[in-house]
Amino acid sequence: MNSPLFVSLLLAASAALAQEPIALCSEEPIEPAKHLAREIAQDILHDQKAIWTSPFHMTGKDSGLWLTFGAVTGVLIATDSRSTRQLPNTGDQLAFSRNVSEVGALYTLVPVVGGLFLSGVLTKQPKLRETGLLGGEALVDALIVSEVFKVATGRQRPLEGNSGGHFFHGSDSFPSGHTIESFALASVVAHQYQDNKAIVFLSYGLATLVGASRFSARQHFASDIVAGGVMGWFIGRHVFERSKEGRRSVAKALLSPQVVPHVQPSDRSFGILLAWHP
Repeated sequence: MNSPLFVSLLLAASAALAQEPIALCSEEPIEPAKHLAREIAQDILHDQKAIWTSPFHMTGKDSGLWLTFGAVTGVLIATDSRSTRQLPNTGDQLAFSRNVSEVGALYTLVPVVGGLFLSGVLTKQPKLRETGLLGGEALVDALIVSEVFKVATGRQRPLEGNSGGHFFHGSDSFPSGHTIESFALASVVAHQYQDNKAIVFLSYGLATLVGASRFSARQHFASDIVAGGVMGWFIGRHVFERSKEGRRSVAKALLSPQVVPHVQPSDRSFGILLAWHP
């Protein structure tokens, strides 16, 4: 993509993350690539199980959000064929929008998460390194979810058929892949750096820009964009929260040692051992 806007957006995102202070803690060991890949694969499998079974164990708050999301998506689907014709839809508009939307393409986002991971390794910032890993997992999760929905719904794109956005016609409009991927990564970054309002604003701002550009490029309907954005946000939040589950802080670990029974038949001794695992 030959776009000054694209370059400036990525530079702005990189600068914002670079301004985060380096954590003053002991360097965490880097796992061998083989072990790391196995853990990532296991995390993704667990994510997919949790994502597809989430309707059976969602909280009351989440159920309200999903009902609202479903209602809004339904209204947008009913008005999609009209709303997509409200813009001028000139050749320049479509070309510019397609270029901007490349910010949310996988071949753009994958190098971004790779860069975050490598930057965290080289600068010895565990949080930045973790952001790259979680961002990559979120992208894979979002890709799987979007592809399943695309195949299941088979919705036509705005420039296909009579522009009615008909479902079950063997196409791939619902949801927007660029949008779900962008919001999944943005959600991870925003949750990781939730105390830095500039990073939160920039992350969601870029993802929103991607969604808007997919609409103005007539690659997707408004409902495709909203569906992709909401699902991507939930996926990113899930990946972030899952990464925190089971993680014991050092203080908690020191205050709460594990009690291990100890029996030694050879000398007829027994007792207990205290084990600390930060």
